[in-house]
Amino acid sequence: MSTPPLHVVSVSLGSTTRDKSVTANFGGREVLIERRGTDGDMAAAQRLIAELDGKVDAIGLGGIDLYLIAAGRRFVIQDALKLARMAKITPVVDGSGLKHTLERNAVLQLQNEGLYDFRGKKVLLVSAVDRFGMAEALPGLGAEVLFGDLIFGLGLPIPMRSMGALKFAAGLLLPILCRLPFSIMYPTGSKQEKIVSNKHSKYFDWADVIAGDFLYIRRYMPERLDGKVIITNTTTAEDVELLRARGASLLIGTTPNFDGRSFGTNVMEGVIVALTGKKPEDMTETDYLTALKELGWKPNVVRLQG
Repeated sequence: MSTPPLHVVSVSLGSTTRDKSVTANFGGREVLIERRGTDGDMAAAQRLIAELDGKVDAIGLGGIDLYLIAAGRRFVIQDALKLARMAKITPVVDGSGLKHTLERNAVLQLQNEGLYDFRGKKVLLVSAVDRFGMAEALPGLGAEVLFGDLIFGLGLPIPMRSMGALKFAAGLLLPILCRLPFSIMYPTGSKQEKIVSNKHSKYFDWADVIAGDFLYIRRYMPERLDGKVIITNTTTAEDVELLRARGASLLIGTTPNFDGRSFGTNVMEGVIVALTGKKPEDMTETDYLTALKELGWKPNVVRLQG
């Protein structure tokens, strides 16, 4: 008798228009991966998680982070905690464990394997507190990095250009922000479908590389992205065409691509947790690194022009 596929579902506060389902093979084990949006409806997301609890192998929190990590401190977003607590049996992940390892490794691989040279490049990281591994790695590769957390998360025109500034702002603001409705910091539901091209465009124009959360990138991208390199994930086939039409030269996905879609780190962390059978709280950085090596995940590079 064949082993039934593992089942990983991302319950997202994002738009249902970005839903996707695909079956993939990981080291000989089939995994059914699904992304189910709730159009920003917290109550609907809570009901869906409770409904899936005990019926699937892992649940990912999409469109929201459970943990934000900065300078060795982990901050808990209360709205996400309400969602996670709806599951009593099935493990719930938000991708933060994988971001710290996978995305740090992704930029290091790009440099070390000659796929992209960050030395002297200007990098706009739209949000660092949910990509802290990448945030730490990029300056060490010789890039000039602008951290856009205050700009894109709070609408404050205050660029941060050092890890010291980022750590100070995170330590000061995150204990407060994590208790507020998550929609204050991040677009949910139908807001994810709107593009505000005339806002914050000067930061995009400054950068050679635009990295981080794709929904921030998509929401604020200017009309033209000529020659820009985009490092992100959760892109659909339509997103790829949008970036191509606006002139971006290269799209680098930090998570694998399945059937034209790269899923979020919460989904891929769910896959790893389901495959290992470990509880998320028992997973160590070494566990993630070992799993990544065994699965052979590497950055997915797509040339958009020429």
